[in-house]
Amino acid sequence: MSVLNYNEIKERKYIVLDGDPYEVLDSHVFRKQQRKPVNQTKLRNLITGSVRQETFHSADTVSEADLQHGEATFIFKKENKKDDSVEYWFCEGNDRSKRFELDSSIVGDKMKFIKENKTIETLIFNEQIIGIQIPIKVELKVIEAAPAVKGNTATGATKTVTLETGLEVNVPLFIEEGEVLSINTDKCEYVERVKG
Repeated sequence: MSVLNYNEIKERKYIVLDGDPYEVLDSHVFRKQQRKPVNQTKLRNLITGSVRQETFHSADTVSEADLQHGEATFIFKKENKKDDSVEYWFCEGNDRSKRFELDSSIVGDKMKFIKENKTIETLIFNEQIIGIQIPIKVELKVIEAAPAVKGNTATGATKTVTLETGLEVNVPLFIEEGEVLSINTDKCEYVERVKG
């Protein structure tokens, strides 16, 4: 594990704090009047999902988290009506005999972008899967869309469509059922029509 100085703790870095791995969501290095510079950060615990603010001073150092990357294929989700819980089932690579479940606290809201039988990247810390990574853009098919109203397509108006994963996004009025769209997973918004 490499050691990071206070000013190297930046967005998209992974660090170890109090024995847990954290993702740096935001960082801002600045100097208050005559004092030494500090780095104010916003960190997300990769195990619990909790977010905390942390200030690092110029003398502080932290260890970079030693995260491995693996691959898993999303098989299916199972919803429990009694307690509204959801189970997400994966398998190692493409070996369906090696199935395992990932809790919704680990996968977060990223599953709304993942289709069944899609291979994703996993984050592993101390031989335990602690999270998943998805691409910045994914292609999803429109399964439900209201028809466009004639004469209303030039105004820049939008409508809400439902995609094959159940995700709902706002799109231009010309988008129709059956078309495949490129979706930005960071902003959860429509980018462009891929094919129809």
